[in-house]
Amino acid sequence: MATPSESDIDSHPDPLDAPPEVVGAEPADDPETESDADVEHYHFHVGKDIARRLDQYLVDRVPYLSRNGVQRLIELDLVTVNGKPTKASKHLKAGDDVVMVAPPKPVSELIPEDIPLDIVYEDEHFLALNKQADLMVHPARGRWHGTLVNGLVKYGQKWSTVNGNWRPGILHRLDRNTTGVMLVAKSDEAHWRLARQFENRTIQKTYMAVVHGVPELLADVIDMPIGRDRYVREKQAVRKVENGGKPAITKYEVQEIFQTPAGTSLEHSNYPVDRRNPAPPEKFSLVKLTPKTGRTHQLRVHMSHSGYPIVGDSMYGGKVFQHGQPSSEGAFRLERQALHAYEITFVHPGTLEPMTLRAPLPPDINRLLDILRSASV
Repeated sequence: MATPSESDIDSHPDPLDAPPEVVGAEPADDPETESDADVEHYHFHVGKDIARRLDQYLVDRVPYLSRNGVQRLIELDLVTVNGKPTKASKHLKAGDDVVMVAPPKPVSELIPEDIPLDIVYEDEHFLALNKQADLMVHPARGRWHGTLVNGLVKYGQKWSTVNGNWRPGILHRLDRNTTGVMLVAKSDEAHWRLARQFENRTIQKTYMAVVHGVPELLADVIDMPIGRDRYVREKQAVRKVENGGKPAITKYEVQEIFQTPAGTSLEHSNYPVDRRNPAPPEKFSLVKLTPKTGRTHQLRVHMSHSGYPIVGDSMYGGKVFQHGQPSSEGAFRLERQALHAYEITFVHPGTLEPMTLRAPLPPDINRLLDILRSASV
């Protein structure tokens, strides 16, 4: 799909055709960071035979898209002519109806926004923060507001430029609904020194998660390659290396085991894939996770594939946790993955001394643990 970095040129309507009708934009049905985006629906009615190819025609009509971007949309069947998928080389005729689903036009600047930042540590080299849930890290695929980067731009002006203007200071990401410690570089030198540690896998990250069930082995290493799911574009899955999977290794250690509290129900989410997932195992576990690699959704995929999905992670088989009647006093509901980046150990980019930073568990995971512990006393 065309990306937000492509050219931002004003549209020049073609006098040969009727003006485009922008039918509207709607959010994709996906709760995840990477694909939680708006799209634009374009509808063109062709007034006379067109000598140009379809891809050239669409670039002329929607100039912020590149020709390669349009060709990719056509390959994904996001462009139809008279209701049918088509080819980039097609020549349009009078009376044809062209419909295209495309990314929205990118904005020209980042808007500073008052987004709360829970600062764990800060000096002249970098900042460490405890990212809250329901927060995208940076603008992507149509989301230009309400991201962590918008909050950083408001908070200060000194951030590294290594990853460009749209990702100032960003060294690594957490999923939208994963909480925990993140590092943000203030200078390019600090960025490169920290980024090299990520690249060489010398930074150690520790996560805490509440999962469905109790693993048979209370500590083990999961060594399973991960690649894109064959059927659901937004998901990752365990895949053989010869089928596109990349090496992925996760160490886990069970910290606590819990019975299922009375008054607890496990529910489907609104995410369509969730209704095809099997029922998770009984009981719950608090698990410490240490990834040795950094694949997209790695911890979530590994725990799900092992049969112990993360509570609330409905994309990968976890269920919404509901305790008590929704309208009753003291009721609790968790419908995001109970996954938290708890600790990170690295070499300080300025002093070159080892450093460990921790982000305390967020209130919703603490509340979940309190409820589980009360049933296990």
